[in-house]
Amino acid sequence: MPEFKLTFKLHIDESGDELGTSLHQVQIINDKPVEGPICFISRQIKPAEARYVANCTSVKSLLNMKTPNRHMLRWQIAIQEYRGYMPIVHKDGNIHKISDGLRRWPLPNNIYNPAYVPEEASPQIPIRGISVTDLNTTFFEEVRNSYTQDKNCSILCELLTKNVKTTL
Repeated sequence: MPEFKLTFKLHIDESGDELGTSLHQVQIINDKPVEGPICFISRQIKPAEARYVANCTSVKSLLNMKTPNRHMLRWQIAIQEYRGYMPIVHKDGNIHKISDGLRRWPLPNNIYNPAYVPEEASPQIPIRGISVTDLNTTFFEEVRNSYTQDKNCSILCELLTKNVKTTL
């Protein structure tokens, strides 16, 4: 059983279209520290995920990047909260054989795999920026009435109306 007060180690091996991961923890067994696996995960990588390089070298360079471009800055901000809590160490596949073996025989990415990641069912509506200074009901009614024929705008109106009702 995992001890949630102790440190966890995540061993990951990824290659092209497959991913193998094992979660480990060092526990004291018979007065000796022993690292053992707690959880195993393997699955095939989705085509959209295959476009991103996430080996330890690229993650380390992302964390240490002084002047990242806009796209990289977004990723840098997303992982910033984990900085200092997750040392990133490269290990050859021969060293952490469990993750390497899981990666070589991945489970398909379907509902029978505990690591299943579903494809997005409905795409998000791209909103580049909205500035609203008056969040009263009249504003939302005017927007809804003026764009009732536009499918995307009607979806946006529904979302905005839900937010107003839940926050009032």
